[in-house]
Amino acid sequence: MSSNNKKMNFNATWSMAVGGMVGGGIFSVLGVIIQTAGQWAWLSFLLAGLIALVSAHSYSQLSLQYNEGGGAFTFLRKINRTGFAGSLSWILILGYILTLSVYAFTFGHYVAHIFNLGAWLPRVLALAIIAALTAVNLKGVGSASKLEIITVYGKLFVLLGLASIGLWMWSPENLTEGISPKPWHASLIGAGTIFMAYEGFQLLSYDYEDLKNPNVTLPKATIWAVIAVIIIYLLVTFGTSMLVGAETLIEKKEVALSVAGKKAMGFTGLVVVTIAAAFSTGSAINATLFSTARLMENVAKKKDLPNIFAIENKSNIPIYALLSIAGVAILLAVIGSLGSLVDAASIIFLFTFGTVNLIAFQQKVKYRWISLVGAIGCGLAVIADIIEQLKKNPYAIGALVIVTVSIFVFRPYILKKLR
Repeated sequence: MSSNNKKMNFNATWSMAVGGMVGGGIFSVLGVIIQTAGQWAWLSFLLAGLIALVSAHSYSQLSLQYNEGGGAFTFLRKINRTGFAGSLSWILILGYILTLSVYAFTFGHYVAHIFNLGAWLPRVLALAIIAALTAVNLKGVGSASKLEIITVYGKLFVLLGLASIGLWMWSPENLTEGISPKPWHASLIGAGTIFMAYEGFQLLSYDYEDLKNPNVTLPKATIWAVIAVIIIYLLVTFGTSMLVGAETLIEKKEVALSVAGKKAMGFTGLVVVTIAAAFSTGSAINATLFSTARLMENVAKKKDLPNIFAIENKSNIPIYALLSIAGVAILLAVIGSLGSLVDAASIIFLFTFGTVNLIAFQQKVKYRWISLVGAIGCGLAVIADIIEQLKKNPYAIGALVIVTVSIFVFRPYILKKLR
């Protein structure tokens, strides 16, 4: 953007960060976290949010120090860790694809819940929404920032309204209704499990050049966005749990907020929440598709992916990057389960954020001790999450570990063969 008047101010930047996190976050993970942490789900959201808050500090300070956006891939190249940067970029792209599949999975289940035509419909809708938005992106039709801002405030209104009704009813016994109470330390595992609900803020680091006065706007907007999302998640967790009970949210975890909406306002509430979920996840799918395709294009131009992913169509869209992302995301959304997809995405983003926090500490950013705390927190969360998932779903987590290790070991050989 050439004109400063067209660049994003604090309100636009804050809204984009909040939208990136809430976009599919709370709609996707509420039932999952209550299943893991029970009545301590709120503490899981708080702990994960604190890790995200520290990571937001590291991302913004590194962007300011280098006067450049680009996230973890750029930060690692700046400190001459090009090999690690290339491998991490592959893992990060996988994380975004997993996130896309979670958003599509969530979209399909929320929309299908109204029609109740069978178990096949959510998967078909997940496929359809990715395919439709891929077609939109291939034509170069981007989403307007003003529309994104309106969408963000709209879904916040719905979420806070739902939380307010539940809190007004004040039924704390529903926090453990129908389930066995969990020990408080279940919240530690839960925090790692649902960390993907906070991952969206770092997309701002890719938009550094589009921010008005980034030295002030970026750190201020990202920090306040994470704080706002922590508060929203806590209110929604307490409110919806008191409204419908923990057991119901777990049983209907794919559409937890729709169930709460129906309990609060009948069929009208069901429709309102479903519309909010559809627009929220649809917007998140659109933004993630575009951002991930651009990330793949950037990595390919740096010779860390095959050159085919840097080829653009007539609309200047990296066509093969976009199609490959969409294809894998559709496959995962159709065959995967919500819990497994959320767990895998959370581990990847915790690993990436931990790396960025460690870089920030090593590069002596402002208040570098905060970044060290973040790096340690991310590392412990990754270890705890992997141990827990090995007990619950060893095949899925084993596959993720094998893919990750294989990327680090075989990436140079694969690139050499594909060139």
